[in-house]
Amino acid sequence: MVGKYKVITLCGSTKFKEEYTKAQKELTLQGNIVISVGLFGHSGDAEVWSEGTKEMLDDMHKRKIDMADEIFVINVGGYIGSSTRSEIEYATSQGKKIGYLVPVE
Repeated sequence: MVGKYKVITLCGSTKFKEEYTKAQKELTLQGNIVISVGLFGHSGDAEVWSEGTKEMLDDMHKRKIDMADEIFVINVGGYIGSSTRSEIEYATSQGKKIGYLVPVE
């Protein structure tokens, strides 16, 4: 929490850029501070694939999870890839609450 606001970090495949934008807007309007990704590698941001950049961004995203009270997974159609699964496992190990766009069992 920062003041009275819960901090939520968005996680999920960057191919779901439009869904990230929608989730960020909705969660913000619900009174949350929302942390998102800075680049969408699977949606056209080619800089992600430069040498060392993806590794840096992956590590930065874990630090964004560290700053959050919880994460919200953008799992369109139930899709959770290996990077997102790693982020969920990390968040769980840090005691963070996990929310999902599409409920999981």
